[in-house]
Amino acid sequence: MSEEHLEQPLVIAGQTFQSRLLVGTGKYKDLDETGAAIEASGAEIVTVAVRRTNIGQNPGEPNLLDVVSPERYTLLPNTAGCYSARDAVRTCKLARELLDGHDLVKLEVLGDEKTLFPNVTETLVAARELIDDGFKVMVYTSDDPIIAKELEAMGCVAVMPLGSLIGSGLGIRNPYNIRLILENAKVPVLVDAGVGTASDAAIAMELGCDGVLMNTAIAAAQKPVLMASAMKKAVEAGREAYLAGRMPRKLYASASSPLDGTIV
Repeated sequence: MSEEHLEQPLVIAGQTFQSRLLVGTGKYKDLDETGAAIEASGAEIVTVAVRRTNIGQNPGEPNLLDVVSPERYTLLPNTAGCYSARDAVRTCKLARELLDGHDLVKLEVLGDEKTLFPNVTETLVAARELIDDGFKVMVYTSDDPIIAKELEAMGCVAVMPLGSLIGSGLGIRNPYNIRLILENAKVPVLVDAGVGTASDAAIAMELGCDGVLMNTAIAAAQKPVLMASAMKKAVEAGREAYLAGRMPRKLYASASSPLDGTIV
């Protein structure tokens, strides 16, 4: 890892992280594969769908915490599967009880089952209520720069615009909106949803995003553990490329070797 990485760590809600890759825990064939893929990813923040994953609420059933230890990873409970502010708030409160007062959460309030596009109106309502209740909210939202700024002004600790629809693997469909969000943001901006392969993650980082959150891109790969390793490298490479500053784009060719002083 370069010195530039170490000089500019990812800081969310006062916590410092060396990895800029955040990963989920759904869709793996079993808990062993889940644990192996997460370890290969190098991620330090692991998001957990409270409504779909057992983290202690179902005694006697396999517990995700057996392979994703809260002592090793920063758990990020999320509200996946919630379609109203009320359900999302209730889910975050349940997670806080199960995880002994844990207050860092990922808020997502969905609009419909077909697209899983965020319901921005309900997201704003839920974010306000959670922040007022002491939660540190990382929020999944559309790539609308105005909404992103409003969520930041409200007190969200990170804004997470979608690259494309959840689980679609289509990559970043509107990089220009992401850039607009980045220009105005004073909190971390992380692409959440839509990443399909390593190049998508690298592009997100090259745009200047502070991180990338993904689940399906790793879990649905033919070899999830290998893909997790690829994503780790892609995020690191994309960040380094962003810090390095790419060459300008040109319409015409430019010789790689200088012509000055050559014999004609």
